[in-house]
Amino acid sequence: MDPTPRLVNGSSDAPATLLLAHGAGAAMDSPFMTAIASGLAGIGWRVVRFEFAYMAQQRINGKRSPPDRLPKLKQVFLEQVEIEIASRPVFIAGKSMGGRVASLLADELSAKMNVLGCICLGYPFHPLGKPQQLRTEHLAVQKTSTLILQGERDGMGRRDEVETYTLSPKVSLQWMPAGDHSFKPTRSSGLTEADNWSAAVTHSSDFCKKLLNN
Repeated sequence: MDPTPRLVNGSSDAPATLLLAHGAGAAMDSPFMTAIASGLAGIGWRVVRFEFAYMAQQRINGKRSPPDRLPKLKQVFLEQVEIEIASRPVFIAGKSMGGRVASLLADELSAKMNVLGCICLGYPFHPLGKPQQLRTEHLAVQKTSTLILQGERDGMGRRDEVETYTLSPKVSLQWMPAGDHSFKPTRSSGLTEADNWSAAVTHSSDFCKKLLNN
C-alpha cells in the first residue's frame, strides 16, 4: 500500500490524470494548489496531489524541515507515476520545486512510461537573490513538451531574466501578468490572484488537450 499522502480531484472517467507536486514550503492543500487542482478538475481533468516525504513528516510533527534531496524527491514522484500510468494517460506538473522535479524527470518518463507532458507552475530558475545559479541546463535540451507558467515579476525568474535564457523549442512560456512566484499580481495591474490562478488553469488545460489529441 502506498503511504504517500494524496488528494484526488475529478472524475475517474477523465481522459487523463495530472500529477501535481507541491513546492518547497507549502503543502499539497495550500490555497494555490487547491485552486489549481479544483479548477482543472472542474473542467474535466483528474488531478492527483501528493506530498513528498519531508512534507508528510512535517504534517505529522508540526516541525518545519528542509526539502529532501533531489534523488528522494524524484523517487517519490516516480512512484506516483507508476501508480497512475496503468489506468490513463499522465501529465506531470508541480509548483516551484515540484515543477523542477517534474521537469527533471520528464524526458525519462516520456520515453519509458509515455508520460505526455510537463507543466511547471512558477519555475525556480534560480534561488532567490542568486540569479547566477541557474537551474536551466536540462531545460536547454528538453525533449518532452513542457509548459512553464511564470509570473512576470517572479523573484526566481523575472520575465526580463528568463527571456535571455537558452531553452529547448519543446519548452513554452506563458506569462502571468504582473504575477509573483505564486502569480499574485500588483494592485495597479487591475488583476486579482484568482484571475491569474484561473488563467493558469486555462493554459494548463489547453496544453494538455493539445498533447492528448496529437
